[in-house]
Amino acid sequence: MTMLEFELSERFFSAWGGGEGVALGYGDDAALLDLGPGLAMCLDTLVEGVHFPVDTPADAVGHKALAVNLSDLAAMGAEPGWALLGLTLPDNSAAWVAGFAQGMRALAERTGVALIGGDTTRGPRTITVQLTGCVAPDLALRRSGARVGDEIYVSGYLGDAALGLRLWQAGERAGPAVGRLLRPEPRLALGRALRGLATAGVDVSDGLAADLSHILSASGVGGVLDVERLPLSPALLGRVGRVEAEALALTGGDDYELCFTAPPEAAEVLRKVSEQLALPITRIGRIEGGGALRVLRQGRPIRLDRLGYQHFAGAGGSDEA
Repeated sequence: MTMLEFELSERFFSAWGGGEGVALGYGDDAALLDLGPGLAMCLDTLVEGVHFPVDTPADAVGHKALAVNLSDLAAMGAEPGWALLGLTLPDNSAAWVAGFAQGMRALAERTGVALIGGDTTRGPRTITVQLTGCVAPDLALRRSGARVGDEIYVSGYLGDAALGLRLWQAGERAGPAVGRLLRPEPRLALGRALRGLATAGVDVSDGLAADLSHILSASGVGGVLDVERLPLSPALLGRVGRVEAEALALTGGDDYELCFTAPPEAAEVLRKVSEQLALPITRIGRIEGGGALRVLRQGRPIRLDRLGYQHFAGAGGSDEA
C-alpha cells in the first residue's frame, strides 16, 4: 500500500503531538510552544547504511532515531519534551512508515516526548529528529567542567553495540548485543541524578575514547583511563577475547551510555544512585593535568590506532553524534 506525503503524516504522526507546553502541535506551518526559561535543544540525522544497516526493522529505526537524541539530553541532565521529525523516504510505503512510527511513538510515550511537527520528502532514507527539553542553565551538565582530581565514570556496559553491528553484518538477528545496537536505552534518569553532582558529562556515541576526549578538550585537562576497569558484559566477553572486548569498548560506537566526571567525595552518592537505578556505574579513571588521554593496561601506556568513528576519516564503524 502506498500513500501520499500528507496522508502519511496525518495517519501516522498527527495524533501524538499534544502535551504540556504545546500551544499548537503537528499539522501547521510551525508548532507553537508556551514555555518558561531553560531550554536544551539537540538534533541528530540517521542515514540508512551509515547509522543503521539497510535491513534494520522499521520499528527499530524509529526507536533509535529518537533514542540518540534523548541520549544527548540525558548527557545534559535535561528533561525531554518536544520533537520535530524530518523523514526522507525512497518510496511511500505505508507499511514501513507504520513500523517506524510505532517504534518511535512507543519510546516517545515512555519518555514524555510530544511530536509537534516535521516534514516528509522523497530521497535516500534519512531521518532527522530535533528534540527540545528543559533544564536550568546552572544545573545543566556540560563537557567543560572536569577538574584535576575528579574521577571518571561510565554507566552500563561498553562495546556491546559494536559487537552487535558485527553480528548483524554476519547474519545474526537476535541476542543481547544485537538488541543494544538496534534499541539503545537513553540514560535519562541517570542524567537527572547527576545534576549538581557530576562536574562534566557526555554520551558515548562515537566510542568511549573519542567522547571522553571531548570532555578533556572542553575542560582543558588530561585524563588517564585504566582498561582493566572497563565494564564489559558477559555477552561481549562470551563472544570475543578480553583484549578485543576492550578495543570494542574503547572505540566502538552506539553504546549511548553516559561518561562523566565527579569529585572523589561523590563516590558514595553515586553508589546509591547505581543501586536505585539498577544500573552499573563504574569508575574507570581520573582527571589529571595536561591535555590528552592516556590509556593504561596494567600501569603501562597502550596506543590506540583511532579514538572512535569519524564520518570523514575513512572507513569505520557505526556512528551517532
